[in-house]
Amino acid sequence: MKYKLGDFVRFVEERREGYVTRIFDEDMIGVTGDDDFEIPVLASKVTTVHGHQSTAQTGAGQAAATPIVEAADFKTKGVYLGVVSDARAASVVHFNLINDTSYQLLITLTTEKQQFKGEYAGIINPGAAAAIYSAQLADLQLWPKFNIQVLFYTPQDIKPQSPLTFSDKFKAKDFADAKKPLPVIKQQGWLIRIDEPEVVINAEKLKESFFKPAAEKQQVDKPQKEVDLHIEKLREDYQFITSAEILRIQLDYFKKALDAAIVHQLPEITFIHGAGNGILKHELHKQLGKHHKVQTFMDARKEKFGYGATKVILK
Repeated sequence: MKYKLGDFVRFVEERREGYVTRIFDEDMIGVTGDDDFEIPVLASKVTTVHGHQSTAQTGAGQAAATPIVEAADFKTKGVYLGVVSDARAASVVHFNLINDTSYQLLITLTTEKQQFKGEYAGIINPGAAAAIYSAQLADLQLWPKFNIQVLFYTPQDIKPQSPLTFSDKFKAKDFADAKKPLPVIKQQGWLIRIDEPEVVINAEKLKESFFKPAAEKQQVDKPQKEVDLHIEKLREDYQFITSAEILRIQLDYFKKALDAAIVHQLPEITFIHGAGNGILKHELHKQLGKHHKVQTFMDARKEKFGYGATKVILK
């Protein structure tokens, strides 16, 4: 297949053009035009438009000559996957391998879906990035498993990092958070860390902790079976609080109530969040979906709450 997601193409037999937003197989692609409708078409019936490049080709920083960095300023951590939406075809996302270290990285990406397929191999210089994969966001459940291998290199007198292996099958929850500014490529997107930050251990504080008396056990009050998260139930001064602060207060109260329900081994608990704009409900469901003590959750008693409450079944 000579086309990639995000490529700008023109139809050979009619006056129509758009961006490649889906690759069905070696012969068939999907093209989305200005009307946002995706049209299946034979790859042989379109042609690339001279002078256009996909976001995957233009969005990432270009590798430059490896700079010499003072040992004190040498960055040994900062390898990320940055996932950005295509600027012209929003249904397509591009994976960028971001090198925010002072090492030169040797990268390979192999996907795994019944069969293995080598997708990318290359060198990424310090402070640079490379587009390594593109996909249709709506097909997330069909994405293959990613296997990324990283080697660290520098000509300087710096101890190299051990080779890094990252293997993951992405899920919807990986893209549930709001987009944020990504390092190096300076675009909004989702950031997934490949390496782990260095853990700094304070020897003195660690030593002190061995001799501290055990803290008295805190009394955790048993929560109500139905917990109302409406801000007017939690704070009297809610009229003077910003929306972001309101959400933080509601989530803090939710976490404490959920923890208390777990401590008291309640079989279930209901959170009343209201319908509203759905932001609070979305945040609750996101946290419940990854909580190891939550068996399942669902809309609670629609005849009483409508879609404004969530019932949580605990393990």
